[in-house]
Amino acid sequence: MSTNSTVYIAGLGVITAIGNNVPDHLDAFKNKRAGMAGITLVDTVHKGKLPVAEVKLTNKELIALTGLTEHNSRTALLSLAAAKEAIADAAIPNLDSLRVGLVSANTVGGMDRSEDFFVQFLQDNSKGKLKDVYDHECGSMTEIVADKLGITEFVTTISTACSSSANAIFYGARLLRNDVVDVVIAGGADSLTKFTLNGFNTLMILDEAFCKPFDQNRKGLNLGEGAGYLVLVSDKVAKTLTKPAYCTLSGYNNSNDAFHQTASSPDGTGSYLAMQGALKKSGLKPADISYINLHGTGTPNNDSAEGTAVKRVFDPHYPPMSSTKSFTGHTLGASGGVEAVFSALAIKHKIIYPNLRFQTRMNELPFEPETHYLADQPVKHVMSNSFGFGGNCTSLIFSEV
Repeated sequence: MSTNSTVYIAGLGVITAIGNNVPDHLDAFKNKRAGMAGITLVDTVHKGKLPVAEVKLTNKELIALTGLTEHNSRTALLSLAAAKEAIADAAIPNLDSLRVGLVSANTVGGMDRSEDFFVQFLQDNSKGKLKDVYDHECGSMTEIVADKLGITEFVTTISTACSSSANAIFYGARLLRNDVVDVVIAGGADSLTKFTLNGFNTLMILDEAFCKPFDQNRKGLNLGEGAGYLVLVSDKVAKTLTKPAYCTLSGYNNSNDAFHQTASSPDGTGSYLAMQGALKKSGLKPADISYINLHGTGTPNNDSAEGTAVKRVFDPHYPPMSSTKSFTGHTLGASGGVEAVFSALAIKHKIIYPNLRFQTRMNELPFEPETHYLADQPVKHVMSNSFGFGGNCTSLIFSEV
């Protein structure tokens, strides 16, 4: 296989606060149904104060869905649920005879189980089940899912903050283009934990109301959880599919502005370089992009930096754009995978997603996000942005087949 071969998206799987599968999400977008509510699943001092976007299934229900055990992290449960949906959706003939890889991302690993363990252990060091903490680290989440799916050819984990699963997807594409594997399940998952709630609260970037990405009066983000995976296939496998591929992954780039541990540079240097690099890789011009799925967290710094970068790349002609985090909250390491699924669906179903709760254009920007659900749109190329702590910025471009 040449390194110029096309990478096709054959299957999708997603679980977030607005749905447990792809059809649920399409319905939620159409009906402008956001997933934010009060905290119910995490025992935290922020309960009753901060809204979050929780997946509406308990661990017990996720165990029934996935076949994992009570000792598995919620991160692994969410990951397997979405990965299984993506594989089933792809329906690849003779999958067992192909070289299959799993590139999965997360940032919290099994921290939810570890936090529960230490509450008991610190009160009495003879209490707490060590079984709950032996798979704490991020790589274990991927290994658990790979074992359950029977994937052995290539398995690896990526953890680069909020760009993690976008990087997993383009790493998967490179594996295909260099003939390492024939099929890659790529994306990521993250669950809500006390650690992330406390950490983001300490940074003072959480909104006590539902978030308003790209609004002049935005105050911060709402944390979410979930998982999103794509099944990427080579030219050879694409020819055997029993239904059309959703789209192709035509461009991708990772850049780093090395500005600050948790803040984006004011002029959005990393974001700008990621978008420019993805366009160059795809061979497309800014005017070719039909829709931008913004990183759009709702924090003053992030939206200003991303908006400045979008202006640098697209001025004076701006495609429709929106932040789907206004529905799902910020799912951290899962966000790139979740929003890649949304990007593929935008192309297949010719839709533009609304940016909920937007009211006032940002003073420094000459554009504003789309606030309506738009059907029957000419969506040919979608750019999806995922920008993480440490300046780790990634843009993906999906194109119609």
